[in-house]
Amino acid sequence: MKFSLFLHMERSDPAKPHKELFDELVELTLMAEEAGFETVWIGEHHMMEFTISPNPLNFMAYLAPITKTIRLGLGTIVAPFWNPVRLASEASLVDMMSNGRLDFGIARGAYQSEFDRMTDKMPAKEGGGPLREMIPALQKLWTGDYAHEGEHYSFPTSTAIPRVTQKPFPPMWVAAREQESHDYAVSSDCNVMVTPLIAGDAVIEMASQRFKQACINNPEKPTPQLLALRHTWVHEEGEDWRKGAQALRDWYGYFYAWFKNDQEPVDGFVKPLTDTQMSEMPGFDLDELHQNLLIGTPTEVTQRIKHYENLGITQFSFWSDNGLPHAEKKKSLQLFIDKVMPNFNQE
Repeated sequence: MKFSLFLHMERSDPAKPHKELFDELVELTLMAEEAGFETVWIGEHHMMEFTISPNPLNFMAYLAPITKTIRLGLGTIVAPFWNPVRLASEASLVDMMSNGRLDFGIARGAYQSEFDRMTDKMPAKEGGGPLREMIPALQKLWTGDYAHEGEHYSFPTSTAIPRVTQKPFPPMWVAAREQESHDYAVSSDCNVMVTPLIAGDAVIEMASQRFKQACINNPEKPTPQLLALRHTWVHEEGEDWRKGAQALRDWYGYFYAWFKNDQEPVDGFVKPLTDTQMSEMPGFDLDELHQNLLIGTPTEVTQRIKHYENLGITQFSFWSDNGLPHAEKKKSLQLFIDKVMPNFNQE
Protein backbone atom coordinates (compact mmCIF):
# COMPACT_ATOMS: atom_id res chain seq x y z
CA MET A 1 0.00 0.00 0.00
CA LYS A 2 1.32 3.42 -1.02
CA PHE A 3 0.08 6.69 0.49
CA SER A 4 -0.39 10.06 -1.14
CA LEU A 5 -1.63 13.52 -0.22
CA PHE A 6 -4.34 15.39 -2.14
CA LEU A 7 -4.89 19.10 -1.56
CA HIS A 8 -5.60 22.55 -2.98
CA MET A 9 -5.20 26.14 -1.84
CA GLU A 10 -8.55 25.97 -0.06
CA ARG A 11 -9.99 29.39 0.78
CA SER A 12 -13.31 30.30 2.41
CA ASP A 13 -12.15 33.38 4.35
CA PRO A 14 -11.67 36.47 2.13
CA ALA A 15 -9.36 37.94 4.74
CA LYS A 16 -6.80 35.16 4.44
CA PRO A 17 -3.95 36.05 2.02
CA HIS A 18 -3.42 33.74 -0.93
CA LYS A 19 0.31 33.56 -0.22
CA GLU A 20 -0.44 32.18 3.23
CA LEU A 21 -2.54 29.44 1.65
CA PHE A 22 0.28 28.64 -0.73
CA ASP A 23 2.82 28.42 2.09
CA GLU A 24 0.49 26.04 3.94
CA LEU A 25 0.18 23.81 0.87
CA VAL A 26 3.97 23.65 0.62
CA GLU A 27 4.31 22.84 4.32
CA LEU A 28 1.87 19.92 4.09
CA THR A 29 3.68 18.65 0.99
CA LEU A 30 7.04 18.68 2.78
CA MET A 31 5.50 16.89 5.76
CA ALA A 32 4.21 14.19 3.41
CA GLU A 33 7.59 13.83 1.70
CA GLU A 34 9.45 13.48 4.99
CA ALA A 35 6.96 10.79 6.03
CA GLY A 36 7.55 8.77 2.87
CA PHE A 37 4.37 9.55 0.96
CA GLU A 38 4.51 8.35 -2.62
CA THR A 39 2.83 11.34 -4.30
CA VAL A 40 1.32 14.76 -3.73
CA TRP A 41 -1.73 15.42 -5.94
CA ILE A 42 -3.10 18.84 -6.88
CA GLY A 43 -6.14 19.28 -9.10
CA GLU A 44 -7.23 21.83 -11.68
CA HIS A 45 -9.99 24.34 -10.91
CA HIS A 46 -10.79 27.78 -12.24
CA MET A 47 -12.19 31.08 -10.92
CA MET A 48 -13.25 29.62 -7.57
CA GLU A 49 -11.68 30.52 -4.24
CA PHE A 50 -12.97 27.22 -2.86
CA THR A 51 -10.23 25.12 -4.51
CA ILE A 52 -7.57 27.38 -5.98
CA SER A 53 -5.51 25.65 -8.66
CA PRO A 54 -5.77 27.21 -12.13
CA ASN A 55 -2.80 25.19 -13.40
CA PRO A 56 -1.43 22.31 -11.30
CA LEU A 57 1.66 22.19 -13.52
CA ASN A 58 2.69 25.53 -12.00
CA PHE A 59 2.53 24.04 -8.52
CA MET A 60 4.61 21.09 -9.62
CA ALA A 61 7.21 23.33 -11.26
CA TYR A 62 7.57 25.16 -7.94
CA LEU A 63 7.69 22.00 -5.86
CA ALA A 64 10.17 20.22 -8.13
CA PRO A 65 13.38 21.87 -6.82
CA ILE A 66 12.33 22.00 -3.16
CA THR A 67 11.44 18.30 -2.98
CA LYS A 68 13.58 15.25 -3.68
CA THR A 69 11.59 12.03 -3.47
CA ILE A 70 7.85 12.66 -3.50
CA ARG A 71 6.19 12.25 -6.88
CA LEU A 72 4.30 15.23 -8.27
CA GLY A 73 0.79 14.30 -9.34
CA LEU A 74 -1.65 16.20 -11.54
CA GLY A 75 -4.89 15.23 -9.88
CA THR A 76 -6.34 15.96 -12.36
CA ILE A 77 -5.87 17.94 -15.56
CA VAL A 78 -9.28 18.67 -17.13
CA ALA A 79 -8.94 17.47 -20.72
CA PRO A 80 -11.50 19.76 -22.45
CA PHE A 81 -9.69 22.86 -21.16
CA TRP A 82 -6.41 22.06 -22.93
CA ASN A 83 -4.75 21.82 -26.33
CA PRO A 84 -2.85 18.49 -26.49
CA VAL A 85 0.24 19.95 -28.18
CA ARG A 86 0.67 22.58 -25.48
CA LEU A 87 -0.17 20.17 -22.67
CA ALA A 88 2.27 17.50 -23.85
CA SER A 89 5.21 19.90 -23.91
CA GLU A 90 4.35 21.67 -20.64
CA ALA A 91 4.06 18.32 -18.87
CA SER A 92 7.36 17.19 -20.42
CA LEU A 93 9.04 20.30 -19.05
CA VAL A 94 7.84 19.58 -15.51
CA ASP A 95 8.87 15.94 -15.84
CA MET A 96 12.37 17.12 -16.73
CA MET A 97 12.46 19.73 -13.93
CA SER A 98 11.51 17.08 -11.37
CA ASN A 99 13.98 14.47 -12.65
CA GLY A 100 11.18 12.19 -13.78
CA ARG A 101 8.78 12.49 -10.84
CA LEU A 102 5.64 13.61 -12.68
CA ASP A 103 2.43 11.56 -12.47
CA PHE A 104 -0.13 12.65 -15.04
CA GLY A 105 -3.76 12.41 -13.92
CA ILE A 106 -6.48 13.45 -16.36
CA ALA A 107 -10.28 13.63 -16.21
CA ARG A 108 -13.25 14.85 -18.19
CA GLY A 109 -14.21 17.58 -15.67
CA ALA A 110 -17.35 18.03 -13.60
CA TYR A 111 -18.31 21.64 -12.78
CA GLN A 112 -20.55 23.12 -15.47
CA SER A 113 -19.62 26.56 -14.12
CA GLU A 114 -16.04 25.91 -15.26
CA PHE A 115 -17.09 24.58 -18.66
CA ASP A 116 -19.18 27.73 -19.17
CA ARG A 117 -16.04 29.81 -18.82
CA MET A 118 -13.29 27.54 -20.17
CA THR A 119 -15.04 26.14 -23.26
CA ASP A 120 -17.67 27.30 -25.69
CA LYS A 121 -20.24 26.24 -23.09
CA MET A 122 -19.70 22.55 -23.74
CA PRO A 123 -21.96 20.45 -21.45
CA ALA A 124 -19.77 18.99 -18.72
CA LYS A 125 -21.29 15.58 -19.31
CA GLU A 126 -19.71 15.61 -22.80
CA GLY A 127 -16.18 16.03 -21.42
CA GLY A 128 -15.48 12.34 -21.96
CA GLY A 129 -15.11 12.90 -25.71
CA PRO A 130 -12.10 15.23 -25.46
CA LEU A 131 -10.66 13.06 -22.69
CA ARG A 132 -10.64 9.91 -24.81
CA GLU A 133 -9.21 11.76 -27.78
CA MET A 134 -6.59 13.51 -25.64
CA ILE A 135 -5.02 10.48 -23.95
CA PRO A 136 -3.69 8.64 -27.05
CA ALA A 137 -2.68 11.96 -28.61
CA LEU A 138 -0.53 12.80 -25.57
CA GLN A 139 1.05 9.36 -25.53
CA LYS A 140 2.01 9.68 -29.20
CA LEU A 141 3.30 13.25 -28.81
CA TRP A 142 5.50 12.08 -25.93
CA THR A 143 7.02 9.29 -27.99
CA GLY A 144 7.70 10.97 -31.36
CA ASP A 145 6.22 12.80 -34.32
CA TYR A 146 2.45 12.70 -34.57
CA ALA A 147 -0.25 14.46 -36.60
CA HIS A 148 -3.90 14.39 -35.53
CA GLU A 149 -7.25 14.97 -37.21
CA GLY A 150 -10.10 14.28 -34.82
CA GLU A 151 -13.49 15.44 -33.60
CA HIS A 152 -12.12 17.76 -30.91
CA TYR A 153 -8.49 18.39 -31.87
CA SER A 154 -6.57 18.84 -35.08
CA PHE A 155 -2.86 19.61 -35.58
CA PRO A 156 -0.06 18.88 -38.08
CA THR A 157 3.00 16.76 -37.31
CA SER A 158 4.22 17.69 -33.84
CA THR A 159 6.19 16.27 -30.94
CA ALA A 160 6.58 17.20 -27.29
CA ILE A 161 9.61 19.38 -26.64
CA PRO A 162 11.44 18.95 -24.32
CA ARG A 163 11.39 15.17 -24.35
CA VAL A 164 9.87 13.45 -21.35
CA THR A 165 12.36 12.12 -18.82
CA GLN A 166 10.27 9.02 -18.01
CA LYS A 167 10.00 6.51 -20.81
CA PRO A 168 7.90 6.00 -22.72
CA PHE A 169 5.96 8.74 -20.87
CA PRO A 170 4.96 9.73 -17.31
CA PRO A 171 2.54 7.36 -15.54
CA MET A 172 -0.98 8.29 -16.59
CA TRP A 173 -4.03 8.14 -14.33
CA VAL A 174 -7.70 8.32 -15.32
CA ALA A 175 -10.58 9.11 -12.99
CA ALA A 176 -13.02 6.23 -13.54
CA ARG A 177 -16.48 5.30 -12.32
CA GLU A 178 -18.42 3.04 -14.71
CA GLN A 179 -17.16 -0.27 -16.13
CA GLU A 180 -16.58 1.35 -19.51
CA SER A 181 -14.23 3.91 -17.93
CA HIS A 182 -12.24 1.22 -16.14
CA ASP A 183 -11.97 -0.77 -19.38
CA TYR A 184 -10.81 2.30 -21.27
CA ALA A 185 -8.16 3.16 -18.67
CA VAL A 186 -6.65 -0.33 -18.56
CA SER A 187 -6.72 -0.73 -22.35
CA SER A 188 -5.00 2.67 -22.69
CA ASP A 189 -2.13 1.84 -20.32
CA CYS A 190 -3.45 4.15 -17.61
CA ASN A 191 -3.77 3.71 -13.87
CA VAL A 192 -7.18 4.27 -12.26
CA MET A 193 -8.32 6.84 -9.69
CA VAL A 194 -11.57 6.40 -7.76
CA THR A 195 -13.23 9.25 -5.85
CA PRO A 196 -16.44 8.28 -4.03
CA LEU A 197 -16.97 11.76 -2.47
CA ILE A 198 -19.48 11.25 0.39
CA ALA A 199 -20.45 7.69 -0.58
CA GLY A 200 -19.53 4.78 1.64
CA ASP A 201 -17.20 1.86 1.12
CA ALA A 202 -19.69 0.06 -1.13
CA VAL A 203 -18.52 2.39 -3.92
CA ILE A 204 -14.89 1.39 -3.30
CA GLU A 205 -15.91 -2.27 -3.34
CA MET A 206 -17.77 -1.84 -6.64
CA ALA A 207 -14.82 0.06 -8.12
CA SER A 208 -12.51 -2.77 -7.13
CA GLN A 209 -14.76 -5.27 -8.90
CA ARG A 210 -14.90 -3.14 -12.04
CA PHE A 211 -11.16 -2.63 -12.02
CA LYS A 212 -10.51 -6.35 -11.71
CA GLN A 213 -12.98 -7.04 -14.51
CA ALA A 214 -11.21 -4.48 -16.70
CA CYS A 215 -7.93 -6.31 -16.11
CA ILE A 216 -9.60 -9.58 -17.09
CA ASN A 217 -11.03 -7.89 -20.19
CA ASN A 218 -7.53 -6.74 -21.21
CA PRO A 219 -5.26 -9.73 -20.50
CA GLU A 220 -2.53 -8.43 -22.80
CA LYS A 221 -2.07 -5.32 -20.64
CA PRO A 222 0.02 -5.12 -17.45
CA THR A 223 -2.03 -4.65 -14.28
CA PRO A 224 -2.09 -0.92 -13.45
CA GLN A 225 -2.43 0.78 -10.08
CA LEU A 226 -5.73 1.55 -8.38
CA LEU A 227 -6.00 4.66 -6.20
CA ALA A 228 -8.78 5.54 -3.75
CA LEU A 229 -9.14 9.21 -2.84
CA ARG A 230 -11.02 9.87 0.39
CA HIS A 231 -11.60 12.88 2.62
CA THR A 232 -9.68 11.94 5.76
CA TRP A 233 -9.67 13.46 9.24
CA VAL A 234 -7.82 11.60 11.98
CA HIS A 235 -8.50 12.58 15.58
CA GLU A 236 -7.15 11.62 18.98
CA GLU A 237 -8.83 8.99 21.14
CA GLY A 238 -11.62 10.72 23.02
CA GLU A 239 -11.69 13.76 20.73
CA ASP A 240 -15.12 14.54 19.30
CA TRP A 241 -15.40 13.21 15.73
CA ARG A 242 -18.22 15.69 15.11
CA LYS A 243 -15.73 18.51 14.58
CA GLY A 244 -14.37 16.81 11.48
CA ALA A 245 -17.78 15.63 10.28
CA GLN A 246 -19.28 19.11 10.62
CA ALA A 247 -16.31 20.71 8.84
CA LEU A 248 -16.64 18.31 5.92
CA ARG A 249 -20.41 18.81 5.81
CA ASP A 250 -19.72 22.54 5.48
CA TRP A 251 -17.08 21.83 2.81
CA TYR A 252 -19.62 19.91 0.74
CA GLY A 253 -22.03 22.79 1.19
CA TYR A 254 -19.65 24.83 -0.96
CA PHE A 255 -18.92 21.92 -3.31
CA TYR A 256 -22.55 21.36 -4.20
CA ALA A 257 -23.28 25.08 -4.37
CA TRP A 258 -20.69 25.31 -7.15
CA PHE A 259 -21.98 22.12 -8.71
CA LYS A 260 -25.57 23.43 -8.86
CA ASN A 261 -24.30 26.36 -10.96
CA ASP A 262 -27.28 28.56 -10.10
CA GLN A 263 -25.39 31.51 -8.58
CA GLU A 264 -23.33 34.33 -10.04
CA PRO A 265 -19.96 34.18 -8.25
CA VAL A 266 -18.85 37.33 -6.44
CA ASP A 267 -15.07 37.74 -6.38
CA GLY A 268 -14.69 33.99 -6.71
CA PHE A 269 -17.11 33.08 -3.93
CA VAL A 270 -20.60 31.59 -3.93
CA LYS A 271 -22.88 31.14 -0.95
CA PRO A 272 -22.81 27.59 0.42
CA LEU A 273 -25.97 25.54 0.55
CA THR A 274 -28.07 26.28 3.60
CA ASP A 275 -28.44 23.81 6.42
CA THR A 276 -32.00 23.18 5.26
CA GLN A 277 -30.83 22.41 1.73
CA MET A 278 -28.15 20.06 3.06
CA SER A 279 -30.68 18.29 5.28
CA GLU A 280 -32.86 17.61 2.25
CA MET A 281 -30.01 15.81 0.47
CA PRO A 282 -29.17 12.18 1.27
CA GLY A 283 -25.91 11.36 3.00
CA PHE A 284 -25.30 14.57 4.95
CA ASP A 285 -26.36 13.53 8.41
CA LEU A 286 -23.28 13.79 10.64
CA ASP A 287 -23.50 10.13 11.60
CA GLU A 288 -23.59 9.15 7.92
CA LEU A 289 -20.58 11.31 7.13
CA HIS A 290 -18.74 9.80 10.07
CA GLN A 291 -19.48 6.33 8.77
CA ASN A 292 -18.79 6.99 5.08
CA LEU A 293 -15.80 9.36 5.09
CA LEU A 294 -12.53 8.48 6.81
CA ILE A 295 -13.24 10.32 10.04
CA GLY A 296 -11.93 8.49 13.07
CA THR A 297 -9.15 7.55 15.44
CA PRO A 298 -5.94 6.08 14.05
CA THR A 299 -7.22 2.61 14.87
CA GLU A 300 -10.51 3.18 13.06
CA VAL A 301 -8.86 4.72 10.01
CA THR A 302 -6.31 1.90 9.88
CA GLN A 303 -9.10 -0.70 9.83
CA ARG A 304 -10.83 1.04 6.93
CA ILE A 305 -7.66 1.29 4.88
CA LYS A 306 -6.82 -2.36 5.61
CA HIS A 307 -10.18 -3.18 4.02
CA TYR A 308 -9.23 -1.14 0.95
CA GLU A 309 -5.90 -2.92 0.77
CA ASN A 310 -7.69 -6.28 0.83
CA LEU A 311 -9.87 -5.07 -2.04
CA GLY A 312 -6.78 -4.45 -4.17
CA ILE A 313 -6.33 -0.70 -3.69
CA THR A 314 -2.64 0.01 -4.25
CA GLN A 315 -2.59 3.70 -3.27
CA PHE A 316 -4.64 5.47 -0.63
CA SER A 317 -4.82 9.24 -1.07
CA PHE A 318 -5.36 11.38 2.03
CA TRP A 319 -7.64 14.27 0.95
CA SER A 320 -6.79 17.08 3.35
CA ASP A 321 -9.27 19.78 2.22
CA ASN A 322 -11.86 20.11 4.98
CA GLY A 323 -12.43 23.77 5.89
CA LEU A 324 -10.63 23.46 9.23
CA PRO A 325 -7.74 25.74 10.21
CA HIS A 326 -4.27 24.81 8.99
CA ALA A 327 -3.18 23.75 12.49
CA GLU A 328 -6.00 21.18 12.55
CA LYS A 329 -5.00 19.85 9.13
CA LYS A 330 -1.40 19.46 10.26
CA LYS A 331 -2.47 17.68 13.44
CA SER A 332 -4.65 15.23 11.50
CA LEU A 333 -1.93 14.54 8.93
CA GLN A 334 0.68 14.02 11.66
CA LEU A 335 -1.57 11.53 13.44
CA PHE A 336 -1.96 9.68 10.16
CA ILE A 337 1.80 9.65 9.65
CA ASP A 338 2.62 8.56 13.19
CA LYS A 339 -0.16 6.10 13.97
CA VAL A 340 -1.70 4.85 10.70
CA MET A 341 1.08 4.50 8.15
CA PRO A 342 3.33 2.28 10.34
CA ASN A 343 0.62 -0.39 10.20
CA PHE A 344 1.24 -0.94 6.47
CA ASN A 345 4.01 -2.38 4.35
CA GLN A 346 4.83 0.40 1.89
CA GLU A 347 7.57 -1.44 -0.01
